[in-house]
Amino acid sequence: MTDVKSEHDWDPRSEEVLEHPLAAFDQMRNQCPVAHSQYMGWSVFRHEDVLKVVEDHETFSNQASKHRSVPNGLDMPEHTPYRKLIEPFFSRARMAWFEPLCREVSAELVGKALNRREVDIIPELAENFALKIQCAFLGWPDSLQEPLRQWAHENHEATLAGDREAMGEIAQRFSRYIHELLENRREQGEGAPNDVTTEIMNSRINGEPISEEDIVSILRNWTVGEVGTIAASIGLLMKYLAEQPELQETLRREPDHIPEAVDEILRIHGPLLTNRRRATRAVTLGERAIGCEERVTVNWVSANRDEAVFPEPDRFRWGRDQSQNLLYGAGLHVCPGAPLARLELRVFIEELLAATGGFTPTPGRSPVGAHYPASGYQHLWLDFRA
Repeated sequence: MTDVKSEHDWDPRSEEVLEHPLAAFDQMRNQCPVAHSQYMGWSVFRHEDVLKVVEDHETFSNQASKHRSVPNGLDMPEHTPYRKLIEPFFSRARMAWFEPLCREVSAELVGKALNRREVDIIPELAENFALKIQCAFLGWPDSLQEPLRQWAHENHEATLAGDREAMGEIAQRFSRYIHELLENRREQGEGAPNDVTTEIMNSRINGEPISEEDIVSILRNWTVGEVGTIAASIGLLMKYLAEQPELQETLRREPDHIPEAVDEILRIHGPLLTNRRRATRAVTLGERAIGCEERVTVNWVSANRDEAVFPEPDRFRWGRDQSQNLLYGAGLHVCPGAPLARLELRVFIEELLAATGGFTPTPGRSPVGAHYPASGYQHLWLDFRA
């Protein structure tokens, strides 16, 4: 698994792990479930241990970065008012309002793939859907889609390389996009668009206006989480369904089962690999001694493949207990945007299956897997028939 120095248990940037992440995570979960690496600190692979980390907010802090990150990088009590600010944006009423636009975007993109062969669905469908839907929900102009795509790709490469200087520059570039959007809205005054971005900009925390830096942080974290995971999810779902024509047909006949199928497919191979925490005291986890201030990385994908919770984890099963599925996290920082993600994925798959007679992997074109910190695929070619 690793040829790194003996004080480390594995190398998450080794070719073996990058090329075959699921097999690597399965091996680590069974052989070294709490493992140390130079790149990630402590990695936690078992479902039980992941829950211990994310539900013990006093021992494992979300303030794991040198930079302020709102709200996911905050602990209680500071986290609470920001969470209360964000949650109403994902209410049932808001989702009902957004669904028609989500369906329109989905149908438009799916329509461009009909009766085509060798469609690389990652840039054409997965990324385009994630970018269009994010800009639509936040009220951002379409002209931001390509800069955001480039920004996401460069951020991924810098993170994989561990290039902190590049990561800092890329973060500043994104911040400039947001500052310009906010400044334009201020200049428009009462004529500013009545959208999510304007609502956040005009919101208050504990009776006080939100600082510019915190508004930018909220929108940056929201976009990073949304664009990357939704694009990865679309790719993972389409690959699985392309290889399972019987499941495709079942869901065409019975679309009410799509939400359960989405959760189960993404349990097998999830779109978000890890999240970080910081130990606030010395603690023992999985018989390993973790020191105060050491970094702890929970591996969501591995936890969702834990045989102790999900027997035959590679097998698609109807009726699994999806309450144990950590697709959207757990604990205080469980993803507030889960209702939006579920809506987007459900609607996209509904439109995809309704418009197509079938889609299959393109013969002779092998998919190109994404590398950490991304999940899913960089390229995935499919053939479509109406």
